[in-house]
Amino acid sequence: MANTYTQIHIHFGFAVKYRQAVIHTNWKNDLYKYISGIIKNNNHKLLAINGVSDHIHILIGTRPAQSLAELMK
Repeated sequence: MANTYTQIHIHFGFAVKYRQAVIHTNWKNDLYKYISGIIKNNNHKLLAINGVSDHIHILIGTRPAQSLAELMK
């Protein structure tokens, strides 16, 4: 449809099993880069990513052509 604009923002939270503090600061940035690459390769826009040793928060701008279930695979 002409002149249609869609803006969808999704906040994801991922927790480590049993909330154990296993995300170490020496490889945390590599993990964030890996997750960022997955989001960008699926043509979504990463708005923010951060976390602590037991969980991660991700905010993305998503395109409606792909389902969230498909992205999470």
